[in-house]
Amino acid sequence: MPKYVVLEKHVGETPLQAVEKYRTEHTKLSGVPMAYAGRLDPMASGKLLVLIGEECRRQEDYHGLDKAYRFEVLLGSSSDTGDVLGLVDWQRSTDFKRNYLLNVARSLVGELSLPYPKFSSRTVKGKPLHMWTLEDRLDEIDIPSADTMIYKLKLTDLRQETVQSVYDEAMRKIESVPTVTDESKALGRDFRRSEVRVAWQVWREHHRESVVQVATFECIASSGTYMRSLSEEIGRRLGTTGLAFSIHRSEIGAYRPLPLGWGFWKKKF
Repeated sequence: MPKYVVLEKHVGETPLQAVEKYRTEHTKLSGVPMAYAGRLDPMASGKLLVLIGEECRRQEDYHGLDKAYRFEVLLGSSSDTGDVLGLVDWQRSTDFKRNYLLNVARSLVGELSLPYPKFSSRTVKGKPLHMWTLEDRLDEIDIPSADTMIYKLKLTDLRQETVQSVYDEAMRKIESVPTVTDESKALGRDFRRSEVRVAWQVWREHHRESVVQVATFECIASSGTYMRSLSEEIGRRLGTTGLAFSIHRSEIGAYRPLPLGWGFWKKKF
């Protein structure tokens, strides 16, 4: 039996759903412990490293792995989750030139401290941040930050999209999540989708016939770097807001940075 497997998680799946789907397709794993080493949000896709059997006991050994991502930032908009599956809001229309975003990307390479998303599993005083958020008790705590390293951050595309096309894609992603009815998740039942849908409808009506900008980046970063937080920071440094419109994890492993922006993967999973 292998020590691990790398799954391709799809948008709309939780890591647990991806693992259980794989288990049902491989009956020999029935009753065998399986644990993922590094989460992916429901709106994210890409590589999910899953430990099998006795290797689950070594889960902490896999927590420091570097990751590579391709992600899109919807500029001029924000949400309380930092991605599509949240209560969306807007600041203003944007019309940024490519050189401006290139400069921002360069400024973010290196050591960086980013706040954990309010909707994340990071524990504060024994409770995940997303529970503090859902209980409307964030004023009782300080949101911690993660000290990370951005090895590479490259702008690969900057495009304009119609409001309707962005809305349609957001709805497609939101509806891709299976319905949640578990009573133990009552506060955040079904990812608050009824409220999220309304927020996106209001967003669409506010913008009407205008266009919005979407920037695409490729990033290699240390463990614990949230692309949702990085998207928000990109928006902040541009003088506006930003949310992660898409996130795809392309690599997991150990990255070796070199001078002048060079580097290589010492190990890939």
